[in-house]
Amino acid sequence: MQVLDRRKALAIAPVWRLGFRPFFLGGCLFALLAVPLWLAAYSGWLGEWQPAGGWLAWHRHELLFGFALAIIAGFLLSAVQTWTGQPGLQGRPLTLLALLWLAARLAWLSDLPVPVLAVLELAFPLAVAAVMGRALWQARQKRNYPIVAVLLLLTAADAVAMLGLAAASDILQRQGVLAGVWLVAAMLGLIGGRVIPFFTQRGLGRVEGVKPWPWLDLLLLLGSALVAILYAVGIALQASAWVGLLFALLAIGHLLRLARWHDPGMWRVPLLWSLHLAYAWLGLACLGMALWHLGLLSNPSQPLHALTVGSIGGLILAMVARVSLGHTGRPLTPPSGMTLAFILVQLACLFRVGLIEVSPFWGLWLAAGCWSLAFALFAWRYGPMLCSARVDGHPG
Repeated sequence: MQVLDRRKALAIAPVWRLGFRPFFLGGCLFALLAVPLWLAAYSGWLGEWQPAGGWLAWHRHELLFGFALAIIAGFLLSAVQTWTGQPGLQGRPLTLLALLWLAARLAWLSDLPVPVLAVLELAFPLAVAAVMGRALWQARQKRNYPIVAVLLLLTAADAVAMLGLAAASDILQRQGVLAGVWLVAAMLGLIGGRVIPFFTQRGLGRVEGVKPWPWLDLLLLLGSALVAILYAVGIALQASAWVGLLFALLAIGHLLRLARWHDPGMWRVPLLWSLHLAYAWLGLACLGMALWHLGLLSNPSQPLHALTVGSIGGLILAMVARVSLGHTGRPLTPPSGMTLAFILVQLACLFRVGLIEVSPFWGLWLAAGCWSLAFALFAWRYGPMLCSARVDGHPG
């Protein structure tokens, strides 16, 4: 039976053998194209062409629910195979799921009725949650149930954004997207809390790793979820001292985590320092939001982009670079050009958060250029391996 299953798996085209393949490649290609498209629209180069809700609504929604959610789906649909010991989604079901994601991306750029767009949009995260929930339930993997809960909350946040789109309410759209941003931060904090110290230990050959503090992990997850809820209901859209205190506590927790994980040897390994620097932006984003809520920072856009560009973008690029190597049977040494890609995404955040305050034109364009080039390097170096069979001959 195992021989037959193996032959069946190897008969599937490599790109459809496990979730990380189509979603890492599709998500990163989308990130590469989406930012230049937004800048072209922002500069007025696209004439009368308008996506659903306008270009600003498209930009803030799609880089979250289009790009980040695709990468999260690819990671989870692959990791669940390891967690449960059951085969991951592959073949035709995986193809249909990827086409559903793509259909929603194309629908946003068309003039389809909002109800049709909403069905396509919400079906994808619900489908991923259903696949994950079924696999975890069958294996009784209670430790990972919170991941399904976060996926369902992300779907709810997306539904709020879609409701805002249907009602032509910018406030509702912002509530849904910002709630989604902090739910993704919660997801990355949850996953990062597991893999960053583990990858650091393995990458540096340490005998023992940093022991987790479960109470801190739980508090950070619940705190980020609470922030998302406060955005979803509109409370966190306005400056508030007690919301600022919550953000300050989150900043302390994330930076404390980062300090515990630190190992001087990591600075010699691009696959490690890229993860640690990206996680540092999460702590700094929380600190910046705390300062804004306390009236000590004038613009909440800067900490928001520290989160979305530096932390979410940086963690995604570092994670897909590392995970893709392991899942394709390759040594954990990134191909040439990827160290530059890791540097570029850090520069993109510095330009978008810092330089834009001094020179808006150069800050915006340099940030966009660095971001797009970073993901172009990933697509160039990793695209062929994501579309090819594992080098060790195993399925997956």
